[in-house]
Amino acid sequence: MSDHVMPTYRRLPLNFVRGTGSWLETDSGERYLDFGSGVAVNTLGHAHPKLTAALVEQAEKLWHVSNLYSIQGQERLADRLCDASFADRVFFCNSGTEAIEGVIKTIRKYHAAAGNPQRYKIITFGGAFHGRTYGALAATGNAAYLDGFGPQLPGFVKIEPLDLKAVAAAIDDETAGILIEPVQGEGGARSVGAAFLRGLRSLADQHGLLLAFDEVQCGIGRTGALFAHQLFGIDPDIMAIAKGLGGGFPIGAFLASEAAAGGMVAGSHGSTFGGNPLATAVANAVLDEVLNPDFLPAVQQKSALMRQGLAAVCDAHPQVLDGVRGEGLLIGVHCVVPNTDFVDALRAQRLLSVAAGDNTVRLLPPLNVKQSELETALRAVELACAASV
Repeated sequence: MSDHVMPTYRRLPLNFVRGTGSWLETDSGERYLDFGSGVAVNTLGHAHPKLTAALVEQAEKLWHVSNLYSIQGQERLADRLCDASFADRVFFCNSGTEAIEGVIKTIRKYHAAAGNPQRYKIITFGGAFHGRTYGALAATGNAAYLDGFGPQLPGFVKIEPLDLKAVAAAIDDETAGILIEPVQGEGGARSVGAAFLRGLRSLADQHGLLLAFDEVQCGIGRTGALFAHQLFGIDPDIMAIAKGLGGGFPIGAFLASEAAAGGMVAGSHGSTFGGNPLATAVANAVLDEVLNPDFLPAVQQKSALMRQGLAAVCDAHPQVLDGVRGEGLLIGVHCVVPNTDFVDALRAQRLLSVAAGDNTVRLLPPLNVKQSELETALRAVELACAASV
C-alpha cells in the first residue's frame, strides 16, 4: 500500500483487479462473492454490459461541458426521476453527502424565501448517517465523526429515540424541517416503519415544516421499491439520492416538490461536475434496468429467500446471530459476537459484507444477484457462524 495515500480508511489488504456480476477477483486470483456492492452502490453488479456500453458510447462523444449549458442526458434523467416519484425538480451533484448539503440548503432557503429566515433548525435522529461534509456531519451528530473539526455547525436538533412526542416537543418557531432515512443503513439496517413516517408527515404539515428523506443508501430499488418511502406510502417534500443511481459511477441528486424547491433560483446552488454527460448516461442505463416491470418484484423475491435463509441460520446459531432486519436487499444481521469479527469470518468464507452500527453486519448484494449466489452466500454465513463459536 502506498505511504502517500492519506490514511483515513482502515483498508484491508485486498487488491481487486476485476469484477463480473456479483463476483470480485484479486490480483492473486482469489474470487469473492460481493455482498457489499461498494456499500450499496453497484446496483447491477460489476461490469454490467449495458452500463459499460452506455459509458463507452458517451465517452466517445462528449465527457463534460459544465452546467453553463443544457445537458440532454441530464434532462432525460430528471424527467424520469420525477415521473417515477413525488418530485417536480431535480438538482444533480456527485455524491450522497453533496445531495444532503443541497437538502439542508433547500429547506432553509424555502423558509427564507417565504419571509421567515429565522426558521433554520432541522430535526434529525439517532443512528443516522448523512455524510462526511461539514453540514452533513452536523446533521448526523455523531461525536466520533465531529471530534477535532472545530465547532459543530449550528441548526440541528437530534432526537435519539424514534419518538413522535419527542419530535413534537422539539418543534419551535425556528424549526424548518425534519430529515430522516426511511431505512437506516450505517445505523444498523433499521427500518423506521410506516407509522413513524406517517407521524412525521403529520407533524410537518401541522407546523409548516419540510419533510426530507435521505435515500442515499436505501433508494434506487435497494428495498424492493424504487424509493424506500414508497413501501410505506408516505411522500417527502425533498429527497436525497446517490449511491445506486450510478451503479458505480459517481452521481448524486436531490429531488423536491415544486413548492419545496421554490427558493432555489438561479445562483442559489451549483456544481461543476454534477449531472455531467458521462454520469447521466450511466444513470439512465441503470434506470433502464431498475424500471423494467419485472425488476423490482424480483428484488422482493430474492429478499424473501435471503431473509428466510438468514432467519434459519440465526435459529441454528443463536450464540452468534440473533436477528434479521432491513428491507429488500438492504439486509442486516444483528450479531451476538462483535460484528467486525463476523465480517472477518464471512470474508474467510470469501463473502464480502459491511459492518454497521448497533453491532450489525449488512448484506448488500447487487440487485440482479442470482438465486444460486444467494444460496452460496447463505452457506458462507452458516460456515462463518460455525467458525465463530
